Amino acid sequence: MTVDKSEKATDAFKAAALQDAVDGLRERHPLASASVAFVPWQRNLGIALVLIAGVCVAFFPIGTITVLTAVCTVAYVATMIDRLIIFGRGLDRDAIVTVTDEQARAIPDDELPTYTILVPAYDETEVIYDLVAGMTAIEYPRAKLQVLLLLEEDDFGTVEAAKDAIAVPGGEIVTVLLVPAAQPRTKPKACNYGLHFATGEIVTIYDAEDKPDPLQLRRVVATFERQPDDVACVQAKLAYDNGRQNLLTGWFTAEYAVWFNFLLPGLMKSRSPIPLGGTSNHLQRWVLDEIGAWDPHNVTEDADLGVRIAASGYSTAVLDSTTIEEANSDPINWIRQRSRWYKGYLQSWLVHVRRPVQAWKALGPISFIRFTLLLAGTPIIACLNLVFWFITLTWLLGQPLIVAEVFPPYIYYGALISLVFGNAAAIYMNVVGCRESGNTHLLLACITVPIYWLMMSIAAAKGCWQLLRNPSYWEKTFHGLGTPNTSGPASPGPAADRAPDPGATSETGETGETAPVRTP
Repeated sequence: MTVDKSEKATDAFKAAALQDAVDGLRERHPLASASVAFVPWQRNLGIALVLIAGVCVAFFPIGTITVLTAVCTVAYVATMIDRLIIFGRGLDRDAIVTVTDEQARAIPDDELPTYTILVPAYDETEVIYDLVAGMTAIEYPRAKLQVLLLLEEDDFGTVEAAKDAIAVPGGEIVTVLLVPAAQPRTKPKACNYGLHFATGEIVTIYDAEDKPDPLQLRRVVATFERQPDDVACVQAKLAYDNGRQNLLTGWFTAEYAVWFNFLLPGLMKSRSPIPLGGTSNHLQRWVLDEIGAWDPHNVTEDADLGVRIAASGYSTAVLDSTTIEEANSDPINWIRQRSRWYKGYLQSWLVHVRRPVQAWKALGPISFIRFTLLLAGTPIIACLNLVFWFITLTWLLGQPLIVAEVFPPYIYYGALISLVFGNAAAIYMNVVGCRESGNTHLLLACITVPIYWLMMSIAAAKGCWQLLRNPSYWEKTFHGLGTPNTSGPASPGPAADRAPDPGATSETGETGETAPVRTP
């Protein structure tokens, strides 16, 4: 086992590491931190737009609503077209990096770089033994591999379970690193703290319940060797193994199949910013030191870091190596998780447009628009769906004249195309994603996905409201609810044939509940 610097760290070093984990990014790059949700000009502009819209609705109701409807329709159509372009590019075989087992194992051990795996966990007693088994299965020289299990020091149940788990044969590969109990009690803060004790040239994150491809680290090393020098991160694919448990896990599995098998590779091929997944992203340590690590106040710190990588002139590659996870099977638990994702997407977008001209130049016009449609458009359009579904239902039930007035022909036909063609295209992408990922049994989930969109809209509305009221609140996602080995790819390695939405400050909530370190 690699010697862990935490064993020799002084109290002063630990205190400095904690201070940097909490405030480092905010102090070095204040505008890159989501510790403040809205900078003054964003807040003032938002208030001004709401007031202007309110006045216009009061004095010119039909005309104002018609204009707003037209703007929303354009946003719908633009998002649909862009998503199809990305999906189409993701269909190319060279859109994703493939490293065979033979190529991965061909790298001599003495040429492999040192590697650190960070595993932040909170209240995860049920999956600790699975975590140790997953880390033990990784094929990488033990002398060059460091696995840091990051636990809150007052999470006594998980700490005791971890001690028992690492006592079994093979468990010595895992080192428990206790994170001091300090706000924010979040995954990114824990990772920032663990980074100070990391010895690896490459750093990656796994969640406690993850089951990564045993050759994933070697495949990443091979990917860095064959990619251009500006590749700072390699994102592996994620998939679920309990897609058959219920309809919700089927929808979630189909969604991930499209996201990681087609949309992320399409973004890579387009040289667009890639919102990283919360796990299995492998980062060059020197890049983290240069651009700053994770934002402890951003509830989707992974997506934020992915955009920061692109804005700093670097890129991310997507690797055909799969980490198996557990799909959320409980609707309430799912909404808690998804509302955090949507809130974090908006947080990340607001952070990166604080200097809009600089962001436009750094990302490029097309990538800036695409980043806006993805991070801001996804949650906002999900909220707008509730409004337009209500309008559609109202028209079907009573055909009120006001609906006809705000949908003149030049708006109506665009909205109709978006409704019919957009929904059909989304279902088609789900079907393709499930077929190519070996989940053809999820056809029912693919064709009933509009029900899933309703859940997305509820989660988006909740996330938008929390952005205003409690922007950095981190909601715990509970694990261990799934029935494993009922879905997912047969092997976590590269597919034999290839033709794959998405946490920082957890403050004490209004109910008095303390939010935990992290969720996947």
